[in-house]
Amino acid sequence: MPRIGVFHVSAGTGHSSAARAIGAALALHPGVEPLVEDVFDYVNAPARKLITAAYNELSTHLQPLYAMVHSRINIADPGDALKANAAMKRVGQPFLRRFEHHVATLRPDAIICTMQWPLHVLQDYAAAHGVPEYAVITDFSVQSSWLREGVDGYFVASELTRDVLLARGVAPERIHVTGIPVRLEIAEPKEPAAMRARHGLPLDRPLITVFGGGVATERVRHMVAELLLGDTPATVVVVAGRNHELGEALADLASGPRVELRLLTFIDYVDDLVAASDLVITKPGGLITSEVLARGTPLIVIDPVPGQEEWNADVVAGSGAGLQIRVPELVPWAVRLLLAQPERLATMRAQASQIGRPRAAHTIAARVVAELAAGSALPPEGAGGATSG
Repeated sequence: MPRIGVFHVSAGTGHSSAARAIGAALALHPGVEPLVEDVFDYVNAPARKLITAAYNELSTHLQPLYAMVHSRINIADPGDALKANAAMKRVGQPFLRRFEHHVATLRPDAIICTMQWPLHVLQDYAAAHGVPEYAVITDFSVQSSWLREGVDGYFVASELTRDVLLARGVAPERIHVTGIPVRLEIAEPKEPAAMRARHGLPLDRPLITVFGGGVATERVRHMVAELLLGDTPATVVVVAGRNHELGEALADLASGPRVELRLLTFIDYVDDLVAASDLVITKPGGLITSEVLARGTPLIVIDPVPGQEEWNADVVAGSGAGLQIRVPELVPWAVRLLLAQPERLATMRAQASQIGRPRAAHTIAARVVAELAAGSALPPEGAGGATSG
């Protein structure tokens, strides 16, 4: 029975969600045992808390600093990037010894990584044991920190992502355009009316969903307050998630004359809500963007974190699947324009359906399982999946 390790890092939710989706898809293959593991489970608690808090603070409240850090670690020259990544691996490896030892006890027959840290740390193990190793990139951009020798395959979001890797020296046969892996339920049809009925949402007016958990609280409050003043009958659902500060900041808002407000905290039916919506407003994280596109729902993307989220936002806007509004305070104006132009919303929905890839996790799982069965994972390319010059 082949055992396939799927390794992620729970800093942010995207890498973890992608790993779970791939694990679920692998489990559908008879005789395959997926091993989905969080690297942070093998890092001491203080370090884990510090890294997670720093990431959340940088991406939400200190975006200029995040942009500076991103620009410093995203190296254009492939050779320089490989050297920098090798140095980063040497510095970080002592902190992940427990994780390496755990993987050695698992003895996976293949390794899939949805984040760079395990990809680099497990390079020596994969090479020593002849285990194929795959990278799943969970944004439409590719940071140079993904480059590494010995990667058997890169699974990427789009042709744009593929072209960036090609320009950085990765061999074309190692790059597979699959889309970003989303939850398996997204590949199953859901009728919007049925989803609204399931969750007690009105059927007779547009439904606008705001995922506001990752946006500065004061900006979300201003945006939602203005949406509630709209003249067109609508329902606005705001999902605060685990952002308790946001939930408290919106608690005193009341429905407007024609626009009803529903405030939700953490929910386990995000996909139902996306399927029910006429329009979704969100930060352009790789996973949420891919989930909404895979459901064929139009988007307004706001407040992108500099770097990869800017790419995600540009893909949405450039494909015609939605709008990119850099200043959240201008969103209510854009929403009113869209609600007054249903034909434009219909076009955006068609474009979202065209570029969405709801079966990405199935595609990735099937390819890895097939290559294992055939023994056809590519041999090392000079030693690796990216050339150094």
